Amino acid sequence: MAVGTAAGALGAWQLASADAGGAAHSRPLDEGAVRRALAATPHSPSASPSRPAEPTERAVERSTVRFTGGTATVECRPDGTVYLLSWSPADGYHIDDDVTRGPSPTAHLEAEANDDDAHPDLTYEIHCTRSVPHARAVPEPDDD
Repeated sequence: MAVGTAAGALGAWQLASADAGGAAHSRPLDEGAVRRALAATPHSPSASPSRPAEPTERAVERSTVRFTGGTATVECRPDGTVYLLSWSPADGYHIDDDVTRGPSPTAHLEAEANDDDAHPDLTYEIHCTRSVPHARAVPEPDDD
C-alpha cells in the first residue's frame, strides 16, 4: 500500500513540476508531436555540415603481433619504422629486459623460458611491411 501511495505522489509531483511550455511530459510523444517539436527547435547558426577530412599520407597503424614466446603491441609508422608499445610473455616465458623498442626499421626482444628444459629462449625481430607487423625468430646474438 505504501508503494502505491509513493508512486502516486511521485506522479502528481511530476505533473505539478511540468512547466506551462510542455517541456516535461507524463506520457510519450507520438510521431507527429516529435516532428512538431523538432521543427520548432531553433537551428544553431554556427553549425555547418562536416566535410571529409583531407587525405593524409598514411596513418600510424597499431596492431598486435603474436609469436611463440608471447605477443607485442606495435605501431607501424608511415616512414616504415616499427615501435613496440607493449609486450606480454606467453605461458612458460618471460620477456628479457634488453628490448629494442624503436622507432627503427626493426625492433628486438627475447622471450626467455622460465624452465630451461621445457622451452628454448627465443629472440625475435619485429618489422612492418605495408603497415602490417611481422615477427620472426632470429639466432640469439653472441654475448662475446
